[in-house]
Amino acid sequence: MNAPNRTRAAVSFAMSLSVACIAAQDVETAPSEQPIADAWITAKVKTELAATQGAKSLDLGVRTVDGAVTLTGVLANDLAVQKAIATTNGVKGVKNVDASGLRVNTETKPQ
Repeated sequence: MNAPNRTRAAVSFAMSLSVACIAAQDVETAPSEQPIADAWITAKVKTELAATQGAKSLDLGVRTVDGAVTLTGVLANDLAVQKAIATTNGVKGVKNVDASGLRVNTETKPQ
């Protein structure tokens, strides 16, 4: 397994474990299933973004409420912003994406 695949597998495993822990906590405290679904969507979006070239999840904030995902953070360019939005829209359960909190780093020099 090459390095990118190992990284993706490790991130996926870690996010799955995090979701399981969050879901276990929410089952006891939440009167409905919605918080669990939102936690799963957030974790899935972060996992997918971690594997998306140019739109790493560590660079972004991801928040989900009732299936609506809000992305915040700074990315290198407009293409990275579009990739982050497209990747998020591709996650099952995402109803809409608010990317108004995404910004392009204007200090990055073109290569």
